[in-house]
Amino acid sequence: MTDLLDLTLDELAEITHLEPAYRIKQLFHGLQSGQKIDEITVLPLSIRHALSEKFTAGIEIKETLKSCDGSEKYLYRLHDDNLIEGVFMPHDYGNTLCVSTQVGCRMGCAFCASGIDGLIRNLSPGEMLGQVLSVNRAHGGTLQDRKITNIVLMGSGEPLDNYDNVVKFLRLVSAEGSIGISLRNISLSTCGLADKIRKLADEKLSVTLSVSLHASTDETRRELMPVANKYTIAELIEAVKYYFDKTGRRVIFEYSMIKGKNIDYFDAVRLEKLTKGYPCHINLIMLNSVKEKNLSACTQQEAERFLARLKERNISATIRKSFGNDISGACGQLRRSRLNAKK
Repeated sequence: MTDLLDLTLDELAEITHLEPAYRIKQLFHGLQSGQKIDEITVLPLSIRHALSEKFTAGIEIKETLKSCDGSEKYLYRLHDDNLIEGVFMPHDYGNTLCVSTQVGCRMGCAFCASGIDGLIRNLSPGEMLGQVLSVNRAHGGTLQDRKITNIVLMGSGEPLDNYDNVVKFLRLVSAEGSIGISLRNISLSTCGLADKIRKLADEKLSVTLSVSLHASTDETRRELMPVANKYTIAELIEAVKYYFDKTGRRVIFEYSMIKGKNIDYFDAVRLEKLTKGYPCHINLIMLNSVKEKNLSACTQQEAERFLARLKERNISATIRKSFGNDISGACGQLRRSRLNAKK
């Protein structure tokens, strides 16, 4: 069945054939408010019944886990009974939702739980949008008073491995008349598919690009990230510079600090060379626990020392605040283990 959230306003009109024309806008407004088809009571009951027989819309929040830091992790049920996770993170400047783009992941990064069971399938644009709309509604948000102001595509999955669906999602979530989240308030995290970074740059969507770097040499990066067997760091940096040239947006590098792997003096020296000549920032990440992974986190003291080494070289860097550790909702912890347990 077609998911109505996959569709633009014009596509809704084309596929539903609702008359008079204002019914299309009523349907679109209801869907963007996070309502199910049968909850859009401005539509006559006969129309709601007819739509429900042909189409689906939205996803279900199956379970919510609340962290002591104010964040929340959601377990969503999809139309085919697959399950995904996402995280709500409150900030002083607004509320951020971490959105998944795939069920599972095939990238196989050594520090991440999402890829343990491989890629199950891609999410549709509407399934990504459904995460935003359902959480906005759960927090009392409306189209006029949004409770979700920022989005990070950092949940399970590699966004650029689901390129076409992710690009349509970005257009849907920022469209006029929709929930209308500015593209400048959206971050897309990629493990570094250099050709797709260039392709995204040409879309001119002006989202913030967050690149999972995690190493200063190709040798170490290949140990941590299988994608490094296809793209060298030099190729990745060239793609990143191309993205900046096309969009004017500062690039963010994500860098998980791993004891004995990537935080010594020479890593700082190499990172200075890799980040010169264009606006960028390094988010240093305290490695989060994943029981199947045999990597050791550095201490807070070691993290602060590495940060100091970067700053000595005039590299823009911070240690990123972590959310949801107590509910396995932190960076690298979203996964299918909960999914399997709940089926």
